[in-house]
Amino acid sequence: MTTTQRYDVVVIGGGPAGLAGAVALARSRRSVLVVDDGTPRNAPADGVHNYLGREGTPPGELLAIGRAELASYGGALRQARVDAAEALPDGGFRVALDGGDQVDARRLLVTTGLTDELPDVPGLAQRWGRDVLHCPYCHGWEVRDRAIGVLACGPMAVHQTSLMRQLSEDVTVFLHQQPPLADDQAEELAARGVRVVEGEVAGLEVVDDRLTGVRLGSGEVVAVEALAVQPRFVARGGVAESLGLATTDLLFGEHSIGSRVEADPTGATAVPGVYVAGNVTDPMAQVVASAAAGMRAGSVINADLVAEETRSAVAAHRERSAARV
Repeated sequence: MTTTQRYDVVVIGGGPAGLAGAVALARSRRSVLVVDDGTPRNAPADGVHNYLGREGTPPGELLAIGRAELASYGGALRQARVDAAEALPDGGFRVALDGGDQVDARRLLVTTGLTDELPDVPGLAQRWGRDVLHCPYCHGWEVRDRAIGVLACGPMAVHQTSLMRQLSEDVTVFLHQQPPLADDQAEELAARGVRVVEGEVAGLEVVDDRLTGVRLGSGEVVAVEALAVQPRFVARGGVAESLGLATTDLLFGEHSIGSRVEADPTGATAVPGVYVAGNVTDPMAQVVASAAAGMRAGSVINADLVAEETRSAVAAHRERSAARV
């Protein structure tokens, strides 16, 4: 049997952005439901970094803290997958859950995050978030002074290599399937002592569950202890698309490095009443920035609801005043 409940706000996605937005709303005495499918992007990571006061907290522990805070203010959490959402003729939205139930909301906050699409190199996915990483700010300190490799995957390769060079004097960039470097790029890396290796990467060498090297198609193995990879950042935009919000290219210069759902700085989208926050709209945001964006969107949604309620109250007040005349 399909059941329908109605909330002021339904938050789709229960990561830092979604939970922060939900807590802000619950603290403003809004009825709020967070729907989460239990597939956080940063699950493989050992800890969250650059989050003041929570440095090194395991991702699962941070989520547990956020859920407890939400519950303490009366917010609700449901583990489910959202298949789609639609606007209702009389206003508000209906959200369809994978179990057949549906929930209605006056406003939606979509915080579904993104998927990291890795290059098709054997072994990368198994080491992802451990000794295969992408962000020098998220993981760099943990691999400082080690032999770091960078797998060139696109237009950000030289930029990523330069950031990794800040962390170690032993950095090697593997061109893999990328074209040769431009002369100025090659000079920059040579000046910093970065080794450039041509030839396609065939796989990784792992000993005792630790990365030890990168294996080339020629059979040569280049010793590294960590490998930086630039994935393609693909917004989990299915719910947004069901509401009429198409994803757009995330650009680095003139090159597409992923996709995002567009929104203004408050999280408001082109569909009135639908807001987004976190990596679904800002793929470069770290955890603390995603949480901040979620909190901001939550406060904006509350203000939007207050304005709507005030308009209704004024209209009712005028009707009562007119009836007394």
